[in-house]
Amino acid sequence: MQQDEAWFDDAAGPLYRPYTVTGGRTKTDAQIGLDLLTLVVALTSAGDAAGLPNEYARIVRLCQQPLSVAEVAAYLELPLPVVKVLLADLIEQHHVIFRSSAPVTAAPDERILQAVLDGIRRL
Repeated sequence: MQQDEAWFDDAAGPLYRPYTVTGGRTKTDAQIGLDLLTLVVALTSAGDAAGLPNEYARIVRLCQQPLSVAEVAAYLELPLPVVKVLLADLIEQHHVIFRSSAPVTAAPDERILQAVLDGIRRL
């Protein structure tokens, strides 16, 4: 490789390790149970978020409308575990609330599935 060749892309922006965003934490103290489909929405207005650290403020601004944890991670372009730590902090500080997705508890009723299948066959 020649000395004038660059192996990085200036357009990529600053390079830093994701754990620097969370202060080295990879897990939260609280057992909130955020998953990919958990919906989060900000309680704090976008204007009031200006007093928060940068990444937290970005999340609050994004979550003025409900978003899933996966969407927040995608918009921030941060790994999911990092976003979960940040969201848990915001939830504990009452800047964000969440609603978990409904758990899949059991298989569907076999009679209902049979009725649907019979109906499709009659078409």
